[in-house]
Amino acid sequence: MRPLGTPTVLEQRRLQAISLLNKGLQPVDVARRIGVDRRSVRRWRADYQRNGIDGLKASIATGRPPKLNVKQRKRLERHLLQGPRAAGFPTDLWTCPRVAKIIRDEFDVDYHVDHIGRVLHGLGFSPQKPERRAIERDEKSIQRWVRYTVPHIKKKPKI
Repeated sequence: MRPLGTPTVLEQRRLQAISLLNKGLQPVDVARRIGVDRRSVRRWRADYQRNGIDGLKASIATGRPPKLNVKQRKRLERHLLQGPRAAGFPTDLWTCPRVAKIIRDEFDVDYHVDHIGRVLHGLGFSPQKPERRAIERDEKSIQRWVRYTVPHIKKKPKI
């Protein structure tokens, strides 16, 4: 398990341990002072003896490389901006299963449907819910009804 702290903080801790070892302290005492396991101190000392200060430098944890490279992500973004109908879907709504199908068909890469949201977020998209409105909806008629009819049918307080 990775210890808590930024890579810089962890590097400083390793450098401090080597400094204490160079002053003549035993690995057990150094471990107690710094608050780590004695085996870590011994491992750091071995790294220092093999590689010098570079053996103690903080390294960037890059994580697993993405399945889609930069070019493929740009192509996916273009597909998404063209819309679902252009991709052969019957409605104008992108869903995670639909995006997963596009990625599978276009790039031969499988993503779990639950992960598609992260992929889309990485491309700058955010989840949206479509407004549920009838196509036949007439906004002017609704405003006129609210302005003129509602006041007449609304209950009035008895005085």
